[in-house]
Amino acid sequence: MSQEDVIKNSQNLITKERLINDLKSIGVKKGMTLIVHSSLSSIGFVSGGAQTVIQALKEVLGDKGALVMPTHSADVSDPAEWHNPSVPKEWIEALQETMPAFEPDKTSTFHMGKIVECFMLDDDVIRSNHPKVSFAAWGKDNDDITKDHPLDHGMGIDTPMHKVYRKKGHVLLIGVDYGSNSSMHLGEHLSGQLDEVKTASPILENGERVWKTYAELDYDEEKFNDIGKQFEKHNAVSEWNIGQAESKLMSQPDIVNFTVDYLKTL
Repeated sequence: MSQEDVIKNSQNLITKERLINDLKSIGVKKGMTLIVHSSLSSIGFVSGGAQTVIQALKEVLGDKGALVMPTHSADVSDPAEWHNPSVPKEWIEALQETMPAFEPDKTSTFHMGKIVECFMLDDDVIRSNHPKVSFAAWGKDNDDITKDHPLDHGMGIDTPMHKVYRKKGHVLLIGVDYGSNSSMHLGEHLSGQLDEVKTASPILENGERVWKTYAELDYDEEKFNDIGKQFEKHNAVSEWNIGQAESKLMSQPDIVNFTVDYLKTL
């Protein structure tokens, strides 16, 4: 959405004070470990843009809280697997040979939004080292959450998602639906119901660029909105508008565990 469209669709100017009040109203509290998935344009016209949203989140969470966001870079991957759009077959070998290796402090995200891109600029934010499904974290235990991100099964055991699960964290969806809820991929792993596939990305090993093959699941987020609807029938989900964005706050272990149980019934 263009800035002009955001202005036209905004009922009021959204300030940091408004965002803080909305975050508290939905149930965000000091000391939480919070994963945020967001759409800046859905919030409305924010004074200060993405930076203001991040400042509001940090202020509400406080120095004993942790703010986590997905910083995925799906384009750092095997171009032979790309679809919508795909690339000409004659480009694939050259892309594999020349694509830069993933570097947490240099590689941009891929279609993750302005809030995420702004979040990564903060000196106090640490980004995990995974070429496709990295996460960034600020605040308490951010080093523990992001360190030693396994290359194989990057959304499974001992990943940032799993560490948030062990910390009994929460998920906040701001203007996005369950299809953006990365924690549900952890549920896919724990369910044991999905097939394993091989993929590849350029990474750095001992300072050298290498084309590395690794394992992940054949993820299927198309089911996530249906799972989310069923989840809300049986679990507590707080709903409120953050600015103008319809938003949902939920327990991360609850949505992960529900995803596990749901997938096992299919």
